Amino acid sequence: MKFNNLTLTAEGKARAFIEAKNLKTLWFNTGTLCNLTCKNCYIESSPTNDRLSYLSFDEYLKFMIEAKEEGLNLLEIGFTGGEPFLNKDFTKMLNHSVQQDVEVLVLTNAMKPMLNKRSEILNLNKDKLTFRISIDHVDQKKHEKIRGQNSYIPMIEGVKWLRDNNFKMSLATRLMWGESEEQTRKKFKEFIIKHELPINSSSTKDLVTFTEMNVKEDTPEITTECWSILNKKPESVMCSSSRMIVKKKGKEKPSVIACTLLPYDEAFDLGPTLKDSMQRIYLNHPHCSKFCVLGGSSCS
Repeated sequence: MKFNNLTLTAEGKARAFIEAKNLKTLWFNTGTLCNLTCKNCYIESSPTNDRLSYLSFDEYLKFMIEAKEEGLNLLEIGFTGGEPFLNKDFTKMLNHSVQQDVEVLVLTNAMKPMLNKRSEILNLNKDKLTFRISIDHVDQKKHEKIRGQNSYIPMIEGVKWLRDNNFKMSLATRLMWGESEEQTRKKFKEFIIKHELPINSSSTKDLVTFTEMNVKEDTPEITTECWSILNKKPESVMCSSSRMIVKKKGKEKPSVIACTLLPYDEAFDLGPTLKDSMQRIYLNHPHCSKFCVLGGSSCS
């Protein structure tokens, strides 16, 4: 069976791996609770999924201090969930992070939980702060097919509020409608012009498109030979330079996870410290193949 052996593929070939040598992006998962239940959510966030508990400010700060002490020279701090603004400590974490010499990225659905924090958000340093809003399609019916009824108009309200208050923003969508990336970008360009958003639809940073993932669909295992076959470098895969902090339900301390997409897989739990997490990672999961290597996607 595929993805069954840590170091060998089903065909007995050497499995590709990543040697983590530096850390550019540090993600914090603030908790898996969310105001929405989206179909095919990468980590199954919902109003009832608390498999990842709320991260506290003190737990966040511990890793920020360790990153400095270890001289990791972070370039970016990312926050994801669930919906980060449901965490009562989140704006405190955010206020601290925007005072550091790093870029700060917040993944949000831009709905009521964010708008409930308007006064706190307005006091943040905007210089290095970007909000990335998830939009599954510019068409309301398609967006709500994934995110549920009454999820489109409130998202538009949040996007416009960010625009009107001069916050930097980007958009994220998934390639899942039988449309090419070119077609998707064309439709988003129309959406961006309609809502007068400060976003370049041609930019892969302003409009992030993610490969759709389904662990039930077949995908090739990545061998050490694949790097030259695909003309890719191991350091192009996001686990070579990023980590995510999660607080698993029932655990006393947070863990460092190799991949933002695999918070529940114990094989990708690298322990309680950033220092110990800088280790070899074997690409022993379908997401490693489909999303990262073949899909060329990255959460950063």
